[in-house]
Amino acid sequence: MLYIAFLRGMNVPGRSVKMEYLRSVFADMGFSSVRSYIQSGNVFFESDEDDRAVLSDIISSRLRETLGYEVAVCLRTVPELEALVALDPFKEVTVTDDMRCCVVFATERLDPALELPMISPKKDMEIIRANPYEAFVVWYLINGKAPAAKGFQESVLGRDATTRYFHTVVKILDAAKKGAV
Repeated sequence: MLYIAFLRGMNVPGRSVKMEYLRSVFADMGFSSVRSYIQSGNVFFESDEDDRAVLSDIISSRLRETLGYEVAVCLRTVPELEALVALDPFKEVTVTDDMRCCVVFATERLDPALELPMISPKKDMEIIRANPYEAFVVWYLINGKAPAAKGFQESVLGRDATTRYFHTVVKILDAAKKGAV
């Protein structure tokens, strides 16, 4: 099975990890066809393990040992990303230069009772839609800066989640499919 690991906190201030090293850590765990995409902690790999919770625990434990800090591990498959992209969750949004369309990947099931759309108290982000394990969020840049995930986003969607721009998710899916056997 080909998995895509979306890792939280890779190459943010104070946490620099070379992708070559990260790929070697995944290969040392016995995964095959290990590849990465850009410097933000997106790793493709193949594994015979079909229990995602077990796989996530193995990866997060090893990353904690080797990197010295907790890393949220959000695992998805190519068919799951294909379904997510096919939703075209931002089709109703008129995007301007001061907006970013994001996908928040969660490790835990999101609250199905979330009343959406939901805008942050600072009005710098809006959760417009959600699936059981992903939320679709519009970030509104303030003075050219993106909002912080800490605070509103974490309180509503959970701390063990990671965010990618939607256009990057599309590119990650394409890159994963190119290497799929």
